Amino acid sequence: MTDPVAPGCPAGVPAAAPGERRGRPRSAAADTAIIETVLRLLEEGVTVGELSMERIAREAGVGKATVYRRWSGKPALMLDVMRALDADPPAPAGESVRDDLVRMLEFLRQRGLAKRHSALLRTVVTQVKAYPELWRTYHETVVHKRTEALRAVLRRGVERGEIRADQDVDFLAELFVGPMLSRMLLHEWMDLPEGLAERVVDTVLDGVRPRG
Repeated sequence: MTDPVAPGCPAGVPAAAPGERRGRPRSAAADTAIIETVLRLLEEGVTVGELSMERIAREAGVGKATVYRRWSGKPALMLDVMRALDADPPAPAGESVRDDLVRMLEFLRQRGLAKRHSALLRTVVTQVKAYPELWRTYHETVVHKRTEALRAVLRRGVERGEIRADQDVDFLAELFVGPMLSRMLLHEWMDLPEGLAERVVDTVLDGVRPRG
């Protein structure tokens, strides 16, 4: 039987109050071993629903109490797993809207080429309805930040006259990232070739430039 997704601790492992430290200081090695175990299981095709804290502890070679000292339940652990796979995207240079957009999409392309990131993202997205709280937290802590950075670049493009002012920035953001995410999540058998970021950016920009 798998653990319920709602936070909880097993018998004999008291829950800690927010901000309260439990026992000995955390071991970075144990943290890494546990997170790496979850990544490996996901790569092997185990779903989030099939993961249990007991199984994770067993596969990682640690006691169940060790896992629960670090995470109150599976949602907290999965959030740290997703964060462990994330790298900070490059900051926009602010000189060329086109180059900034290419840089952002190239970051997505490189993440899509990383097997672990793609496998985890597909797993989470396909199960978002079953774990809405997990997805909401990930969206608020990771996705929103990146989306807002993209919107800022697009707003700059409007201000500089490179993008028509009658275009909705949120809709444009979807047009730019949609093709990349489609290949990463829905059509994972499709290639993510070099030059794809430039192709997407140039195609969309050509359609939204001011008409002379």
